Amino acid sequence: MGIIAWIIIGLLAGAIAKALMPGKDPGGVLVTMLIGIVGGLLGGWLGKVVFGVDSIDGFFHLSTWIAAIIGSVIVLALYRLVTGRGRRAHA
Repeated sequence: MGIIAWIIIGLLAGAIAKALMPGKDPGGVLVTMLIGIVGGLLGGWLGKVVFGVDSIDGFFHLSTWIAAIIGSVIVLALYRLVTGRGRRAHA
């Protein structure tokens, strides 16, 4: 599966990751899209490294989507850690 397919999957995976980890992030839709793309590429790369396959099964396979969503959640968590978002303010 090519990089264009991972970008498309990443856009959707970013939205799913945002739904799984709700909260206010600066940048809105653009940042969510970028996080999804990077997360999708990270998920594809992790799938290759961890499972030792040349590529994940394909665009319509569940393993592809799971890898992209996990990658997007990891990138979103790192983004929030770096920007200081996702922490509750103490009263």
